Amino acid sequence: MASRPSFWQERLKDHCNASRMDQPRFQDVSDRRGGRTAWSSIVVVGGRSISARYWYDGQYVEQAREDAAELALQILGVAPATTQHAQRVYGAVSS
Repeated sequence: MASRPSFWQERLKDHCNASRMDQPRFQDVSDRRGGRTAWSSIVVVGGRSISARYWYDGQYVEQAREDAAELALQILGVAPATTQHAQRVYGAVSS
């Protein structure tokens, strides 16, 4: 399921390089919900596992990685704690 990294993933990788931290590792996770499977992502960075805030349809798993990367940057104090960017790009999503 590997695909091209996007904005937040690239920012997280850049931050890790600048801070001399190990590169972030993403793990996609799934949850069977009725007749469908929901996907999310966990990123391990700085010794911490940070889960994406939302679950997505399989074709949007890249957005789960973006969500996890954005949240990781917020926790690391690099990005402001806001979801306005995600809502503007992806539209409002539900958990």
